[in-house]
Amino acid sequence: MTRGKQKIEAQRKNAERNSKAKGSQLEARAVALKSSCPICKVQLANQNQLVDHYASKHPKEKPPSDSG
Repeated sequence: MTRGKQKIEAQRKNAERNSKAKGSQLEARAVALKSSCPICKVQLANQNQLVDHYASKHPKEKPPSDSG
């Protein structure tokens, strides 16, 4: 068991180690998701996924074009 200065130094090192940003998966996900369904607001990575989404979830609707 540590005492005094050793204890303070160990606590400081542990606090630094635990406070480092490990990167958020939510931030990375937001960057990767570029398309979204205007009907249900689902975010998708690319146009192909959007077309597949429309085919399965909104079969009566036509998917938006690439430019939109």
